[in-house]
Amino acid sequence: MNKNVFLPADILLPKNADFSKWAVIACDQFTSDQEYWNRVRANAEGSVSTINLILPEAELGTEKEAAHTALINKTMAEYMENGVFETYENSLIYVERTLENGSIRMGLMGMVDLDAYDYTVGATSAIRATERTVTERIPPRQRVRRDAPIELPHILLLCDDHEKVLIEPIAAKKDSFKVLYDCDLMEDGGHITGWLVPQEEVEKFNATLAEYSANVGKKYEGLKGEPVVFAVGDGNHSLATAKSCYEELKKNNPGVDLSAHPARYALVELENIHDPSQQFEPIHRVIFNTDTKKMLKAVEDNICAEGGYPVKWYIGEESGVVYLDRAKSELAVGVLQAFLDEYLKENEGEIDYIHDDDALIALAAKENAIGFLVPGMEKSQLFRGVVADGVLPRKTFSMGHSREKRYYLESRKIK
Repeated sequence: MNKNVFLPADILLPKNADFSKWAVIACDQFTSDQEYWNRVRANAEGSVSTINLILPEAELGTEKEAAHTALINKTMAEYMENGVFETYENSLIYVERTLENGSIRMGLMGMVDLDAYDYTVGATSAIRATERTVTERIPPRQRVRRDAPIELPHILLLCDDHEKVLIEPIAAKKDSFKVLYDCDLMEDGGHITGWLVPQEEVEKFNATLAEYSANVGKKYEGLKGEPVVFAVGDGNHSLATAKSCYEELKKNNPGVDLSAHPARYALVELENIHDPSQQFEPIHRVIFNTDTKKMLKAVEDNICAEGGYPVKWYIGEESGVVYLDRAKSELAVGVLQAFLDEYLKENEGEIDYIHDDDALIALAAKENAIGFLVPGMEKSQLFRGVVADGVLPRKTFSMGHSREKRYYLESRKIK
């Protein structure tokens, strides 16, 4: 029996789709840019596409949310009934994503055991969140997943594989594998290719992962926390939603053995944090509908200190720098996020998280808006930070720019 927490899966892919129209970027991107999503819908019109199977977060809280949520599960069922998908049983898919700068990001599609995942602060599970989970963001996703017959993942799971024993040996043999898809991604998302990993290579991977997992604790000797096998690099709220729906299923079925139920698992892409293409980008903060001068003064009065972390701010055409107190956190984003969380409990304003510098500056030019350009963190800090200190501040880092996020391609039955 395979006791690994990352496993081969029964993966669904469309049989005859135009993958350039099928594949759509993660739903939590371009949250303040409805025009982006309008272009995506227009581009995919008349084609089978994952845009018909997801709810972009830009549409949360709008009149489109209820209508699109109702349509999603209906369309999923239609795709299943109409034979859109082909199933690759007990499979891994090796993925290469060519990014805008020409670098190639390697990944491996499989599924994780949700019994081995915990997103709460202080978790000691084999799979953990890297950032504090905002529980309020789970219910809208639950409304989609709860009745969905299939899942589509944009979750990127990270391993701390210095020795490169997990993914890289598979990558070296890709030329002998069957190509499942090979296409450009819409809206300047780069290029992606997926290969079906042969069963003999799947078995080798399972054995290597078992050994890797058994010895992972040696990486973190001297740290106070429990070792972690995998950390969620992106899509934590989507994985937390899968976990919540699975726990809800168990609660509603007391005494029923759900150990083999497909909802126990979630489809993810595994990536190595030591892949040279892995770049951690900062996530900036913009606050809308607030008294910008009042907020800026509160920042200066409460969380600044001489020699602090330099953070640039933008209000309309104005800009400047504040120096955030290093004594308050190991990271600049930790100082700023803690302040904003408390400030917005007592003052007006809505916060959004922006991945690109130019987008942040443009949004901060709007009336009653202020933007903070946050410095990034070193990726070498990630696993040791999760082991030693638990989750990082919310939205600490992004794995690449917005257009480098995972596109929906593969899916899996969860009912």
